[in-house]
Amino acid sequence: MKPVAVISRWIRGRVPGWVVAAAVGWTAATASGTLRAAGATNTVRPLVASPFPVAGPIRLPDVLRSVTNQYPPLLAAFIERDIANGRLRSAQGAFDFQTFAKAFGTPSGYYEAGTLDAGFEQFLGIWGSSVFGGYRIQRGTLPDYDKNRTQAGGEPRMGLRIPLLRDGSIDRRRAGILQARLDRELADPFVRRQQLDFIRAASVAYWSWIGGGERLRIAEELLRVASDRGRALTNQVRSGLIRPIVLTDNHRLVVSRQLGVVQARRRFEAGGIALSLFLRDADGNLVPAARERLPVGFPETPPPDAAQVDRDIEFASRNRPEIRRIRLQLDRADVDLRLARNNLLPNLDVGVGVSQDFGASRYKDKSELEVEAGVELKIPLQRREAKGRVEAAQAQIERFNSEEGFARDRIGAEIRDAFSAWVAAHEQTRQTRLNVELARTLEEAEQTMFERGSADLLAVQIRELASFEARVLEADALAEYFRSQADYEVATARR
Repeated sequence: MKPVAVISRWIRGRVPGWVVAAAVGWTAATASGTLRAAGATNTVRPLVASPFPVAGPIRLPDVLRSVTNQYPPLLAAFIERDIANGRLRSAQGAFDFQTFAKAFGTPSGYYEAGTLDAGFEQFLGIWGSSVFGGYRIQRGTLPDYDKNRTQAGGEPRMGLRIPLLRDGSIDRRRAGILQARLDRELADPFVRRQQLDFIRAASVAYWSWIGGGERLRIAEELLRVASDRGRALTNQVRSGLIRPIVLTDNHRLVVSRQLGVVQARRRFEAGGIALSLFLRDADGNLVPAARERLPVGFPETPPPDAAQVDRDIEFASRNRPEIRRIRLQLDRADVDLRLARNNLLPNLDVGVGVSQDFGASRYKDKSELEVEAGVELKIPLQRREAKGRVEAAQAQIERFNSEEGFARDRIGAEIRDAFSAWVAAHEQTRQTRLNVELARTLEEAEQTMFERGSADLLAVQIRELASFEARVLEADALAEYFRSQADYEVATARR
């Protein structure tokens, strides 16, 4: 009969079924639970719900969705979770089922015998306990004092070890698993911080691209005005109504504005190239930010609500990745402290084991069921290593508590500063709109006077330039408004 079958039959006959079921069931549940926890990070990885649209205006939600789903640096950040997951699986090796087998004997001598010994040990984790068992069979003759003696059928055995003080509530193996789980959770704040930074960078690139498009439209419109006026001035020169020098001056203005269009186009194209880094199709390829996909103008710019600042600070204090990272580090330091305090305790371990020989009787003292029990006490005297670990863990906890308090203060200051910039940007948009209206009024008046002959071309050029600058300032202010809004939303972790 195989040793495993012998042990199984002996256990069923000698040990209550509920004990075996509880031990095996708990071990299986623990193993499967930790494996499920280890695999849970795979479900957090972002999935591409829909590809980036290949036609129509590019909208900010499409850009941010592309960043979350397809942006390579963010996908690379998710590898941190896989690394932490591998470390957790490694730490779970403390619960691995341990087996051994050995054969030894004395082939020549007064006592000639051989012994085959196989066994197992399983760390349960319930108050640091472990269960062990095995099967031993001996052939030949051994002296009475040799513990390897067995009857002809062999000897199955089973036992339990329980630490009462040190390594009871926690030990190095369980602490390793707890810390590995915390390390896996620490990957989430890292990924979230990366995600917020990339969302902010993508938002800034998007609104800068929109602002560059507005600048290009304004420059082209200003060039078109000068070109249209040049055709009218040509007819007037031919008719002798104005001097040719006026047409030359307007031609100089056209050339100057053509240069402005080239500069505005280059700025817009540079913004589109920067934005395209965040635009990815379903295969991860770059999507060009072409001009035909430029939205018409900016959205509305509602005034920021000052009443939401305090609520957003409270929200960010709970949800910013920096806070969660510090809290997880505090939990990790607490595990270190628990383990260090555990190491201050003396070892007081109890163990019990049962064995039963069966088969043809060769030894009179090996026919009864044997039950062995024992208590072991070890008291470390100086315990300097454990005391040093306690001091180090307490200092770490104090440091993390200080960092958490300052992090909350810094988050509050960052949100208030971002809100202040947002409010200032909104005020600038209001002022620049008024500036555009006034500049256009003056430009139209000057143009009317020029058409009636009561103003010269230089005055018209000055008004057109003032109107152009006012519209450029408005476009810059609108872009700054939405960049400031993105900064605020990222600071509050609401993106």
